[in-house]
Amino acid sequence: MEEKTIQIAGSITVDELSQALGLSVTDLIGTLFKNGIVATINQRLDFETASIIIDELGLDNVKLERKNTSTKTSEIRRELSDKAVTRPPVVAVMGHVDHGKTTLLDTLLNKKTVDDEAGGITQHISAYQLKHDDRLITFLDTPGHEAFAAIRQHGAMLTDIVVIVVAADDGVKPQTVEAINFAKSANAKIIVAINKIDREGADIQRTMADLSNHGLQPEEWGGDIVMVPISAKMNQNLDKLLDMILLTADIEELKADIDIPAEGLVIESHMETGKGSVVNLLVTGGELKTGEFIVAGSTYGKVRTMLDWKGKPKGKATPSTPVTITGFKELPNFGDRFTEVKDEKTARKMALINAQNIANESASANVTSSDLLRMMNVADNSKVFNVIIKGDVLGSVTSVVDSLKMIDTKGEVTLNIVSTGVGDINENDVYMAAGGNTVVYGFNVSVPINISKMAARDGVAIRTYRVIYELLDDAKHEMENLLDAEIVEEDKGEMKVLGVFRTEKTSIIAGGEVLKGDVKPGFLARVVRDKQYLGEAEVTSVQKEKIDVKELTAGETGGLALKTTSKIDLQINDRLKFFTRESRKRTL
Repeated sequence: MEEKTIQIAGSITVDELSQALGLSVTDLIGTLFKNGIVATINQRLDFETASIIIDELGLDNVKLERKNTSTKTSEIRRELSDKAVTRPPVVAVMGHVDHGKTTLLDTLLNKKTVDDEAGGITQHISAYQLKHDDRLITFLDTPGHEAFAAIRQHGAMLTDIVVIVVAADDGVKPQTVEAINFAKSANAKIIVAINKIDREGADIQRTMADLSNHGLQPEEWGGDIVMVPISAKMNQNLDKLLDMILLTADIEELKADIDIPAEGLVIESHMETGKGSVVNLLVTGGELKTGEFIVAGSTYGKVRTMLDWKGKPKGKATPSTPVTITGFKELPNFGDRFTEVKDEKTARKMALINAQNIANESASANVTSSDLLRMMNVADNSKVFNVIIKGDVLGSVTSVVDSLKMIDTKGEVTLNIVSTGVGDINENDVYMAAGGNTVVYGFNVSVPINISKMAARDGVAIRTYRVIYELLDDAKHEMENLLDAEIVEEDKGEMKVLGVFRTEKTSIIAGGEVLKGDVKPGFLARVVRDKQYLGEAEVTSVQKEKIDVKELTAGETGGLALKTTSKIDLQINDRLKFFTRESRKRTL
């Protein structure tokens, strides 16, 4: 059968999907109805939902593809003109948690941020610039914890060169491999900094061999990957690392146009009292100046103030320069592309068009995959965990939400994100959580005293964290509490009945020989005759030579008192198979 390809930008109506599939609208609506969705002909389905429905229909010959209509990182590359000028390299520092990424930047920039980072883990993308041999290099410090994959991926996509930091005493770890894959997918050049060579147990050759097993072949071994042994803490070989970065930049001939409207990417954004929206940008083309109008996604603004990475005022930012600006009407999204426009009218119009495109392509989808899966799980009595997420910056909120969605509950607990936002926890968050069994999580934000009192009055749980994995551990624990208890049975022994002394409606007194294991008061027993199950009883007492004992073991004979819920006709030569049954809390 010939394969059919359907392209979906962000969402598609039921009518459009039925036409693309060559099915009647009635059949498609019927399939949706079977999965718990009452849909109309004009209702919109997102990409994932359409995929699920096609699977339900059994259409193996249909392939879905996404139309790339985003304004995110992937679109930022442009064809250069013959007037393009050389620009500084943009370098992302990536690698496994605690392998020394931030320490490396601290040493290069004479900063001390590690002690200030919660849990010693970088929580955001931070952008810096330094000068080496009278040339600028822009660095991006990306988070190391696995929960920050979304931020790290953006970090890789923003860059020309990725410096992967690997500890010589620890070797390649999961986030090292992830960083390698990110760098390769972004087509960035890779340089490896083998860090902590001053530590006991450091093994440079073993680390290089480890890296070669993951596709990074050292130059020393005939490959094309520069690997520089360093000690960030001892400031050893850092000049050589910077030399290699500049040499790689020269080989790549990095350039940008400056006689075009300024453009670039949103690295981070958050709200500050008295300043409004504070946005970190990386300029990739043109020259951004104060007073200019810029558009990012569905919001726009006039650059009111501009600061360099040290917090000093800056009137103009050239390509590869990170800056912090104020002036956006609303917070732009993490990873959005920004562009300069000529005036406020144009900026407002472009932002409205972008907002409408976003609404048409994804946000306006009436039925999303999570809706569909939630509806499909209703029949299975899936539990729902409701959360509200507030974070200091949008990138953090994105990482928290993505990480929560990755907690595997095998379909037994459905995560419902009630709302997300940037800034301190406020009255609206408490209102939304009240009465809905909803947990409000705050990441690097505060809870005003009046809000704490309001939450206590309304019975709303508010929990704030500075380290993301502590937040995720709490959420995982809450999800585990929603799981039904697990009933666990354990075989204990078996007895052959040699005598039945009394049988009543709810009790039996009998004797026999323990064939294997043991029997104790409190054990349960299945009564079996010639492999036929007759019933279940509980051992209330055990006797040996008419004296109560704690147990009978294999090879011993004795008497038992059994309690039953209904009469069991126990006979000689029947088997009593003993076991225990307990309810255990389940874990994810």
